[in-house]
Amino acid sequence: MGIYLVSVGAQEWFGEEEDGRGDVAAGLNEELRRRGLPPYTSVPEEAGFAPGSGTGFEEKLVPPMDGFSALCRAHLSRAEEELLCGWTVLVPVSLDEEIELPVECAYDLTTTIAGAPQILALAQRLAEAVELPTDRIPAASDNLELTSWFLDGQAKETAAARPGRWCDDLDVSFYVALYLRAAQHSIRRGCPIVYS
Repeated sequence: MGIYLVSVGAQEWFGEEEDGRGDVAAGLNEELRRRGLPPYTSVPEEAGFAPGSGTGFEEKLVPPMDGFSALCRAHLSRAEEELLCGWTVLVPVSLDEEIELPVECAYDLTTTIAGAPQILALAQRLAEAVELPTDRIPAASDNLELTSWFLDGQAKETAAARPGRWCDDLDVSFYVALYLRAAQHSIRRGCPIVYS
């Protein structure tokens, strides 16, 4: 149990079955049309979660978020913090402002959609603020790679070899890395990322 961030393939995104997100996909495309933007239809099929393949995204939100919230307050405006932490669906579409749909999701009565390019920009600012060693943390998140890296000791080993502000609070750095990699994955694969 717990809260996960996972990528979604075309079948689930456009699906009308119980676990499908067809209402969200339709609502997003209607809002994009209203804004004069093209519809978001090029969602890849999920290729499975093979460790290191980079085709899927799955991470578990385990550590407490208090320190991350404080980091956001210190380096982002209130609106930017709400954008970074308030979405329930992330899509690889540039959105000047998030889209709220009257569609119930796993953890709210509405669905809030944010653009991955905007989330990536905010996460990059936080990564710079904590000096996150992006060349050392896992680039793929197919099978809880970030979660395992931070919680199973590899982060502490890296911190000993490459100290910096990022290792002052590994829980904070986990969430910076999580949002950074989620946005990068969404853009690279062209897929939605959702809370599950």
